[in-house]
Amino acid sequence: MLVPPNLPAPLRLLIVDDEAPARRRLREVLEDCGQELALEVVGEADNGMDALEHAQRELPDAVLLDIRMPGMDGIEVAQHLQKLARTPAVIFTTAYDHYACQAFEVNAVDYLMKPVRAERLAAALTKARHLNLAMLDALREAHPKARTHLSLSEKGRLRLVPVEDILYFKAELKYVTVKTREHEFLLEESLVRLEQEFGEQFLRIHRNCLVARDKIDQIGKAYGTEEGHCVRLHGLDEPLPVSRRQYSQIREQLRG
Repeated sequence: MLVPPNLPAPLRLLIVDDEAPARRRLREVLEDCGQELALEVVGEADNGMDALEHAQRELPDAVLLDIRMPGMDGIEVAQHLQKLARTPAVIFTTAYDHYACQAFEVNAVDYLMKPVRAERLAAALTKARHLNLAMLDALREAHPKARTHLSLSEKGRLRLVPVEDILYFKAELKYVTVKTREHEFLLEESLVRLEQEFGEQFLRIHRNCLVARDKIDQIGKAYGTEEGHCVRLHGLDEPLPVSRRQYSQIREQLRG
């Protein structure tokens, strides 16, 4: 723990980077910052899933978060952190060039260019801020990559749902129902936004429903009707109706 005398309780930090030398470098730089700021490193993680586990367990005040990581990247981790009961501030660390970092500057998101310098890190920690959804949406537009998981808050705990396990999204009133083989969840996101993000993985079959392409078993006439159509998904007993407008488009896309 780095706690200079006569300073308030230390800022609790979580370091997240998939490269061990980068994490070690951050610890060394934090040692240098310890002369000015009261700091405590409460954990390290080398991937997004572990980072979220640490964040729930250790309740850090701020996360030093690498952007480019295999699987779940830093921007997705930051999105899931917003669902925690106690949301930490986020400071991204990145090897992006200056042009790419303009997205961070425009959206008032703090970031550190690698290799991280002590003076810059101390300044970032001093003004460490909490992100909001608008900031994260803008960053995702600048650095587009679909999420690997969706997150839900259940009794103060974060629950992650792998996108690859989802059978369909169905809009109902102001929520979207997320269906997997075993479970059903409610998500406060719009179907339009989900279609924009996951358009390569999901097909719109109706104005209120998106289905996973790789879960489609068959598409055809609905039983007992002359004109209606439906799709059957692997792992789902009941068929899902397909609108007349979407039917021909789906056939073309599946054929392609």
